[in-house]
Amino acid sequence: MANLIVRDIDESLVRALKQRAARHGRSAEAEHREILASVLRRPRKRHLAEALAAIPNAGRDEDFARLEDAIEAQRVPG
Repeated sequence: MANLIVRDIDESLVRALKQRAARHGRSAEAEHREILASVLRRPRKRHLAEALAAIPNAGRDEDFARLEDAIEAQRVPG
């Protein structure tokens, strides 16, 4: 296992870390490890463009026209 030294941490953050550790029943060091692991191991968020590109082709735009729109278009005088 590697060691990690973090310097110049604001005292308010250290207090918050110790309080959070106490709530979870572990040391500040163990809490620090848990915070790092939970943030760095979570799945990467995809950008909107990636999510949209992953959507499969489900048909033509006309396939999804609302029937009410077509009926209303016939009623509107042109």
